Amino acid sequence: MRLLAIYAALLAVVAASAHKKTKREIGEHQLEAAKRWQTSGSQSRSVKHSGVQNITFTNPKASEFYVDGTSLPLVDFDVGPSWAGLLPISNSPNETRQASTRLYFWFFPPGPEGSSDDLIFWTNGGPGCSSLEGLLQENGPFSWSWGQAKPTVNQQSWTNLSSVLWVEQPVGTGFSQGIPDAQNEDDVATQVVGFLQQFLEVFSELKGKKLYLTGESYAGTYVPCESDVVFFERDLETNEDIANYIYENPTQLDLSLQGIWISDPSISWDVVQEEIPAVDFVNKYAGLFSFNQTYMDYLNEKAATCNYTGYMDQYVTYPPTGPLPLPGDSIEFAEGCDVWDDIFYNALIINPAFDVYRIWDTYPILWDVLGFPGQTQSPIYFNRIDVKEAIHAPVETQWSECSNINVFPNGDSSLPPAFTVLPNVIEKNQRTVIVHGLADFILIADGTRIAIQNMTWNGLQGFQTPIANDSFIVDGVGAYGTTHSERGLTYYEVALSGHMIPQFAPVAAFQIMQYLMGFRDTP
Repeated sequence: MRLLAIYAALLAVVAASAHKKTKREIGEHQLEAAKRWQTSGSQSRSVKHSGVQNITFTNPKASEFYVDGTSLPLVDFDVGPSWAGLLPISNSPNETRQASTRLYFWFFPPGPEGSSDDLIFWTNGGPGCSSLEGLLQENGPFSWSWGQAKPTVNQQSWTNLSSVLWVEQPVGTGFSQGIPDAQNEDDVATQVVGFLQQFLEVFSELKGKKLYLTGESYAGTYVPCESDVVFFERDLETNEDIANYIYENPTQLDLSLQGIWISDPSISWDVVQEEIPAVDFVNKYAGLFSFNQTYMDYLNEKAATCNYTGYMDQYVTYPPTGPLPLPGDSIEFAEGCDVWDDIFYNALIINPAFDVYRIWDTYPILWDVLGFPGQTQSPIYFNRIDVKEAIHAPVETQWSECSNINVFPNGDSSLPPAFTVLPNVIEKNQRTVIVHGLADFILIADGTRIAIQNMTWNGLQGFQTPIANDSFIVDGVGAYGTTHSERGLTYYEVALSGHMIPQFAPVAAFQIMQYLMGFRDTP
């Protein structure tokens, strides 16, 4: 509580800022660098798609959302039945935005080996990046990833585990409709829960299912707060960062929340997840960055001046000896200590294809059917009229992978979830999973370790025993990173993966989801 009081007092400093770079902004910088360079010179449960379980919905309105799996443009195989479209965020007569404010969803039932008792909710981050990216390039039943000439069956689709619901949120993301006005994560969570209430009215056969909330990147902020609203009813009238809770209200949502997955998550301040570990990261992967010794000396000197050097060895202990001190003002880095931006811009000079989401990428930048980063093919897949018509998307809406408008017009004023709702959610969940790819630079794995070791849940701060090396074993593959479980929280680090775990390490992601859902007993 003492830490929360300190952070609350400083909240006004950062109320208008989330993370200093959005995914779209990163892509624009990469594209500019590329243009300059060019002008200058198992035992898993996964199966091939072979149909889905029989599923019918008795509400006649459900038929309005039906998508014929044989009718998707440019997809030369049957992806199976699904349902997609727009639903409002509230049915309250006092909700004046009901008619115009709607979230877009795409729902797939389970495949033949998937559970009919469970429902996975997936959201991408950004903030403001579309969950259709997740569906098409990460964990959906068909995959059209970077460099693919055409879509293929995704043998590691999460529909081989259960039903999956991809939702474009908050308002202002993707095909979703309405004027963004979210001020904080309470607003976002209220939108999502309101949408889910509407979704369950149409697809009432899904009521009572076990729910797993999952997402990546800025979803590390979304998901714990959405979980918190599912578990508790907030006292929204107080406008407090730590609100009064009423113990679980079973009428809030007719789903049984079991656990959450957040991968490469935004759960703390940028100084924790980017700045402190940045120079150590460059030293670890020196061969990939290829900076000369003069620049490395400069970076190492700057890290020492900013009190980043040796931070992990000195403070990230198992167990922690107390609250971890944070450089600068504990929220922002000190003046002259933005080493992350320094590294990023100089990495682009050496390798204009440098990708903060997976650091070893080089030229050529792979073609992306979704048009990221800033690629110029026209139209991108979800802007084809025939695609929009097939999936009941608003034809007049210009879709982009990440929103061109700010989904938090005045910034996200919420405190990071590691300091607020995440401990509560871990304590209520059956299982909680945090996953991090080791080749991710936009959010660095050591920063997530710092956040965990500075977080208190179930009566203790951080993990009490060290995280063992080579402890994450993928069936039929071998060691694929590290994992550690204590007091309801399981943390994974995935080698050979960047930011988007289900895209870059699909077999590992699938196995981790099996654990979260209780289909495997051990991590």
